[in-house]
Amino acid sequence: VQLQASGGGLVQAGGSLRLSCAASGTIFSWSSMGWYRQAPGKQRELVARITRGGSLNYADSVKGRFTISRDNAKNTIYLQMNSLKDEDTAVYYCNYNLIDGDHWGQGTLVTVSS
Repeated sequence: VQLQASGGGLVQAGGSLRLSCAASGTIFSWSSMGWYRQAPGKQRELVARITRGGSLNYADSVKGRFTISRDNAKNTIYLQMNSLKDEDTAVYYCNYNLIDGDHWGQGTLVTVSS
């Protein structure tokens, strides 16, 4: 399974972006699908995740602003990001935790300017 992330770019503070992550190949079993981000000089952190059990997990810093969703038919997950802040600037990575381990997308850069 390969993941292709897209949708990043430059946006002004307060603006919105939607990230997409499409998976190629057949997904037989999965535990979670989600988005992580890594800002310069910082560790990669969880932003939002959907679990197989149906739970949605969000970092405290994005609750109420970001929404993760999934399109089963397209094998794609999305991250709708609203009210973007400077501190949201980072490279965003999608992650699928499958039966054979973690799969990562290539990363898409989100830059928020004030």
